[in-house]
Amino acid sequence: MMKTEHLKITDIHIDEEKIKKAAALLAKGELVAFPTETVYGLGADAANEVAVSGIFAAKGRPQDNPLIVHVASVEHCRELVQEIPDYAEKLMDRFSPGPITYVLPHRGGLADNVTAGLATVGIRIPDHPLALALIRESGCPIAAPSANTSGKPSPTTAFHVAEDLDGKIACIVDGGATGIGVESTVIDCTGKLPVVLRPGGITQEMIEEAIGEKLASTNGIPESDKPKAPGMKYRHYAPVLPLILVQGDASKIKEFVRKVESEGKRVAVLASKSTADHLDLPHVKVLGTEPNEIAANLYAALRHYTEKDADLLICEAFSRSGIGEAIMNRLAKAAEKHMIL
Repeated sequence: MMKTEHLKITDIHIDEEKIKKAAALLAKGELVAFPTETVYGLGADAANEVAVSGIFAAKGRPQDNPLIVHVASVEHCRELVQEIPDYAEKLMDRFSPGPITYVLPHRGGLADNVTAGLATVGIRIPDHPLALALIRESGCPIAAPSANTSGKPSPTTAFHVAEDLDGKIACIVDGGATGIGVESTVIDCTGKLPVVLRPGGITQEMIEEAIGEKLASTNGIPESDKPKAPGMKYRHYAPVLPLILVQGDASKIKEFVRKVESEGKRVAVLASKSTADHLDLPHVKVLGTEPNEIAANLYAALRHYTEKDADLLICEAFSRSGIGEAIMNRLAKAAEKHMIL
């Protein structure tokens, strides 16, 4: 087990030497966890196959699950891809830097294990000063999935990263809690119009407004044997406890919890504030009032309860409007069962 260095950075100007230290580790082929505006990423030089293989080993991630490459500018993106369609240019003008990943044909030069052998690569420009500073200082594109054990809820704090990866990676850059809380929207930009492969903070409605075109529904897109983007094939975001996603009002959720408790099981509940206020139950974690707040708190809440607290975790189902689509996408992948009460 290696010693993982923890670097707390509160100001990129004051802590410039710490940024240089973390960037130098990346350039040398080491693994560095760092914050983005979505979740913490586990970074490696995207052109270094040995370094990238370390990501899969540290996370226990399947090798056929492609990685997103983080760059510091649209110009840097152009260096890695064959072409950018006009609609993607519009989206980059509007939303990048930001929580959106573009799947485009690559030029080569990236490690094969970044792309899982595909002709395409997912690229994004993160909207976080620390992430951008690390990319620029390291001088290389950074392959970075979420910095957690594969299958577990993604990390939104450096503490979450340490829970999963301390002793497995060279460095954790602690830049505080992330803002958005769910991973980037991933769009396939290889066709005449973009296709949303994974919902995130940039919604389909926002994309349609930006390009002036209606997009096809993503509900029927099959999960390929060779997925173009993360989150399309394997179970993700699962908490330690079995999770049941329940759809119903507060009275029905409370009735269901009481029934499960009568069977001798200890139950913890995740819910919005409006629902939690009507539950009158001992173990309720309030996710927030508004959808953006719920998204920001979701992964921390999924990590909150363990076997010492409860036997079963129940989470309220939310509206799919706006970022709710991303919230429900993550919960559906995390849950063992979805019930309509």
